[in-house]
Amino acid sequence: MKYTEKEVLQFVEENDVKFVKLMFCDIFGSLKTISVIAGELQKIFREGLIFDASKLGGFLNVTASDLRLFPDPDTLALLPWRPQHGRVVRFFCHLKYPDGTAFEGDGRFFLKTAIAYAKGKGYNFQIGTSCEFYCFEKDEADMPTKRPHDYAGYCDAAPVDRGENLRRDICLTLEQMDIFPESSRHETGPGQNEIDFQYSNALKAADNLVTFKNVVKSVADRNGLYATFMPKPIVDNCGSGLHIMLMCMKGTENVFRPQLGGLSKEAERMIAGILKNVGDMTLFLNTTTNSYKRFGSLLAPKYISWSHENYAQLLRAPLADTDENGIILRSADNTCNPYFAMGLLIYACIDGVINKEDLPKPFNFNIGSADESELAKLETLPQSLEEAVGRAEKSEFLADRLPEHMLERFIAMEKELIIEYERAADKEQFETARYFYHL
Repeated sequence: MKYTEKEVLQFVEENDVKFVKLMFCDIFGSLKTISVIAGELQKIFREGLIFDASKLGGFLNVTASDLRLFPDPDTLALLPWRPQHGRVVRFFCHLKYPDGTAFEGDGRFFLKTAIAYAKGKGYNFQIGTSCEFYCFEKDEADMPTKRPHDYAGYCDAAPVDRGENLRRDICLTLEQMDIFPESSRHETGPGQNEIDFQYSNALKAADNLVTFKNVVKSVADRNGLYATFMPKPIVDNCGSGLHIMLMCMKGTENVFRPQLGGLSKEAERMIAGILKNVGDMTLFLNTTTNSYKRFGSLLAPKYISWSHENYAQLLRAPLADTDENGIILRSADNTCNPYFAMGLLIYACIDGVINKEDLPKPFNFNIGSADESELAKLETLPQSLEEAVGRAEKSEFLADRLPEHMLERFIAMEKELIIEYERAADKEQFETARYFYHL
């Protein structure tokens, strides 16, 4: 919903709002927040709220630390799990330097720029997401354990599926924030859940994903559980991915809607653009050492391949003759900053069209049982964080699209992470401490 600053201030006054949470993401997509008294909001709309960005990894160094937060009025939302008297609202914020120029590490600004670029070429991207996460029990001290919430499997029903009530609470909470899930289910792993979201404009899709993760953790905690988006929290079980669904409108026409039983040349070139650049982008789709333990395991993608129907491929382009037909990328996980991830995907699609990229033939073999000679023809996704960093460093695509300082800083921090991981005597314990308790 579109709000003006005047309408926001009126809403705050009429709805007994006492506190305002100003939310933003660091370059890795971690949600950050600063709370202010509602009476300060009018001043903050005008002047912004200054904070010390040097204390947040991946922002700035200590010699240039100040940034200002400017609330986006369109992102006003009440937090339903907070008190109903003395209510709390949140806004996502724009990040700017003290002189008012946009901060290059602001993912929302990057995505808005990608959206504007696509619109300048005549395209309007709509994005949906399919989000997987695990739930674990807590111990007597209210600390997370590695005991799954249940031992149900894919699409199992209650009472074997003990996550049904939790997913219902999550979906109802999201609806109170005007975010509308499309479906939910138990996933394959023990204690693993999935919630899918309808298509929306790209910026709203990214905002909704950040909100979703915050809601999942808050509602799980309220139910005495611990939810994690760690890509591979249980070594021998399915990992948790983030499937990104793209639909592209050109005027009133859906680019990905089949024509005469096949895809248009424009659609093929967009898919080819993603396939060409996805290896370079992987660092921004999968940002942790743990992310790469998911690839190639239990139907998670490993190869840069596509198909119309095979669910095990990296990218699927269904030939459904519907107004909402789109393509599905399956490699990303919830460690990504969704603003950068979605923005890069949009750029990759447009680059495919501009450069008239040729789409390779679909790989219709079953990945799990395909002949080695067939698999040898396929390029693989980066198989480690170190390999992903190497691809990103050499990438002309990333260098052309991402701000130079931001890209350099991101890569430098990932290299530091790799060194820490290599030095760890117990790799599994390192990842548990680093990811399980924080993602």
